[in-house]
Amino acid sequence: MINAIFYLGKLSVGWIIGLSVGGVVFIAGIIVFLCMVPLRLWFRASVSGAHIPMSKLIGMKLRKVDVSKIVLTYITARKAGLTITLDELETHYMANGDIERVVKALVSAHSANMDLSVQTAKAIDLAGRDVYQAVRTSVVPKIIETPVVSAMAKDGIELKVKAKVTVISNMHMQIFGAGEETIIARVGEGVVTTVGSAASHKIVLENPDLISSTVLNKGLDTGTAYEIVSIDIADIDVGRNIGAELEIANAEADKRIAQAKAEERKCMAIATENEMKAKVQEMRAMVVEAEAEVPKALAKALNNGTMGVMDYYNMKNLQADTEMRKALSGADENSSDDNGSSAGFAGSTIRPRPKL
Repeated sequence: MINAIFYLGKLSVGWIIGLSVGGVVFIAGIIVFLCMVPLRLWFRASVSGAHIPMSKLIGMKLRKVDVSKIVLTYITARKAGLTITLDELETHYMANGDIERVVKALVSAHSANMDLSVQTAKAIDLAGRDVYQAVRTSVVPKIIETPVVSAMAKDGIELKVKAKVTVISNMHMQIFGAGEETIIARVGEGVVTTVGSAASHKIVLENPDLISSTVLNKGLDTGTAYEIVSIDIADIDVGRNIGAELEIANAEADKRIAQAKAEERKCMAIATENEMKAKVQEMRAMVVEAEAEVPKALAKALNNGTMGVMDYYNMKNLQADTEMRKALSGADENSSDDNGSSAGFAGSTIRPRPKL
């Protein structure tokens, strides 16, 4: 009896331990299950008519994606009547795409009866374009305002033009087409061409629609993500007289060139004058040197008997007479009055000095 009681006690302890371990394992399994499976999202999708298998939710949880974002977006798409799968949303999310913006764009296109496929919307989003804004622009035109474009007419007057371009999205060119910057640049080019081809700025001021018609006829929206609906000239202001400024600048440049050339000729003339002065000084030095040889020649002639003493005195007499005549002629020129008469030598005759 005692052994039976002991055996039953031992058995009951084992059962208690086994039940405790089993309960812990069961509770742990429930906790893990609740952590792995977002029951709230599964229930919300089920009651919204967008049933999602539990295995897909667990798989997305294991792949570490934003299950809540994908499920809620999928519910929105299904409620809007879109034919998009959960795998497509998950793939686009893992490719760093914006699934909310894509679904929003698809819903807007579906409401507006636009032909926009899921693949096209995903491609536009992955290309870096705002697909939802593109869909909106297809329905409601967008106005692109250009900066002030400066252009000069043939008469040299500057015109400052500001235009507003109304465009709608070209969904087929949203992936590879150019953006707003290209539209603005092409419109600016058209404005410059139109104003530049005008004979006078007054023609453009009187008919601003010339700019709009010329720019529209150029087909500026080719290869872009937009289609130009209209181009309206918002403002035209008259700027500077660039033609006159250019002529003044050219005249000033010609003046400076002429002054530089005149200065060059002046410097050359001064250099030539200084060179001639140097030559004159050189010739005078040669004359002085030659005159210095005369006394030596005279002394040599006297020593050799080639020249006599009387000849020497006659030469000195002639030199003195010549110097006197030069002095008298200089005094006569300085003292002559307005009637041409001489002050102290009027009517007098100058006799030569007697020779010794």
